[in-house]
Amino acid sequence: MPRTTDVRPAAASLYLLPVRTRMPLKFGPETLTEVTCARVKLTVEDRRGRRAEGWGETPLSVQWAWPSRLTVAERYEAMVGFCRSLNRSWASDVQSFGHAMEIGHEFIDIHLSELHGREFEAEKLPAEPMPWLAALICNSAFDLALHDAYGVLNGVPTYQTYTSEFMNADLSTYLGDPELFRGRYPADFFADPVPTSLPAWHLVGGKDPIDAAELTGEEPRDGYPVLLRDWIERDGLTSLKVKLRGDDGEWDYNRMVKVGQIANETGAEAISADFNCTVREPDYVNAILDRLRLEQPWVFEHLLYVEQPFPHDLEANLIDVHSVSARNPLFLDESAHDWRFIKLGQSLGWTGVALKTCKTQTGALLSLCWAKAHGMALMVQDLTNPMLAQIPHVLLAAHAGTIRGVETNAMQFYPEASRPEEAVHPGLYRRRQGRVDFSTVGGDGFGYRLDRIGRTLPAPVTVSE
Repeated sequence: MPRTTDVRPAAASLYLLPVRTRMPLKFGPETLTEVTCARVKLTVEDRRGRRAEGWGETPLSVQWAWPSRLTVAERYEAMVGFCRSLNRSWASDVQSFGHAMEIGHEFIDIHLSELHGREFEAEKLPAEPMPWLAALICNSAFDLALHDAYGVLNGVPTYQTYTSEFMNADLSTYLGDPELFRGRYPADFFADPVPTSLPAWHLVGGKDPIDAAELTGEEPRDGYPVLLRDWIERDGLTSLKVKLRGDDGEWDYNRMVKVGQIANETGAEAISADFNCTVREPDYVNAILDRLRLEQPWVFEHLLYVEQPFPHDLEANLIDVHSVSARNPLFLDESAHDWRFIKLGQSLGWTGVALKTCKTQTGALLSLCWAKAHGMALMVQDLTNPMLAQIPHVLLAAHAGTIRGVETNAMQFYPEASRPEEAVHPGLYRRRQGRVDFSTVGGDGFGYRLDRIGRTLPAPVTVSE
């Protein structure tokens, strides 16, 4: 018998919100100084004709999702064009009713894949194919809006809908392996109890000045910290994620040592190292880890994990990484498109997964469940999520049960962008005592409390019904 809780998309609107960084943020070989957030309003309806609106938002982080020799402008225009096509597809291509997981999964497997292929055939995108990761980012705002709308229409928080009470199919429908997943639902893998605050990871970017000797005089004078020690003192930070180059072993080692010394002196408890997919051989990482163990034992002992040293495309780069993970936990990030890639990664030696809402809420939840069921550790990593994007991001971390809190760095790079949201959720857009507090988030859907957020949106760039 069809469920009265089932919905289907009925209309979609796409908004573009540009944001400039106060400090440059380096991603591997590229640097980000501005980003546009795609915000989506998705209207859903149930079988009785009742309607509700949901919202999703994701930064279109071109440099992270699509490393290339194409200009940033070319890649950005391609991603925005793809978002426009997605807006039309979400409003018209999904005809069946279902739970948000069903619809989101169907859209990724069928409609997103077909649209991605059709766009290339029609020569709407640059000569260089847009990576699947970039397509997922474009789709994620729509998928988040779907999950929000599902909760809103049914009058419950979205995370309460991932149970047999609401879902039409268990996890074996999505992940296979009925012996492991039959009769189990995403909520069975959530943290219990779910916290309302989490330890916050601070990002030490590749261009961030570490000490006064590195200042150039061009740093902003806007009342926010610039130097690492000042950030630690202001926000009470205890967790530091260090961006590395991946092609200069001496620079990477020295960077870890410098940050590690400051961490030690200021009472930090955890460090991580992020190579951003620029390493080609395990020996590069192994050499740095071995040198830290011998020469900087405190740094090595507090290095909680290493994040994605190797290229995005896991299938094209089947690198055996057991030697790295034998030294330190090794987490997939850019390569973890979905649970199938995580399964492949585990066979190659990866031991953990960095989840991101920008790969879709649907995909993140399925990845969470597969990874937990197979003994892999979890983190939730940031895409420098401001404004609405911050809320589902932190909710995912709270429910996932990560090894240590959540990475959250929008308040470092564009704190003023989230002023309207911060007025309603003050603990979520500034870190205090090393934590983010989201106890103000609540209500139906993702609990944005949009009625209290005084943000005026620009006109939508496209509306589809």
